[in-house]
Amino acid sequence: MTKKRRSYEAGHSPKFLVVIDDTPECDRAVYFASRRALRIGATVIMLRVIEMRDRNQQWLGVGDIMRAEAHEEANAVLDRYAARAASITGVMPERVIREGDQVKELFDLIEEDEDIAILVLAAATAKDGPGPLVASLAKLADTYPVPVAIVPGHLSDEELDTMS
Repeated sequence: MTKKRRSYEAGHSPKFLVVIDDTPECDRAVYFASRRALRIGATVIMLRVIEMRDRNQQWLGVGDIMRAEAHEEANAVLDRYAARAASITGVMPERVIREGDQVKELFDLIEEDEDIAILVLAAATAKDGPGPLVASLAKLADTYPVPVAIVPGHLSDEELDTMS
């Protein structure tokens, strides 16, 4: 059972969730979510998922070092995108780092935070499809607890300004 969304109730504020990954189109989702959040008085929440491979390391120290490095890298990426969003909205976005499967962690965060009003993703511009996250989530579209906005990855800041 999915929690009731409370984004627009008294004492709550809508959040636009953006998944921060290493794709070139990620910036389009951050830009659109930030512009739209500014326009309606919402905030942006950014999720970075660390998919730890080789969890069963023989050398526990190596696994700890790998985890620490992955968190350091995740924070660096979030710093960059948070600065981009803050330059648009004037407010630093909320940041969340999770470990595990990206789709599962995404759904878990939406379930936990009843103020998330919309998930904003960007589609890749490559001819081989919209990108791995958009493609995998499209298969689950009927199970989403919130609306999903998919921003075309080819749109410029100026074009997105007219729509957000």
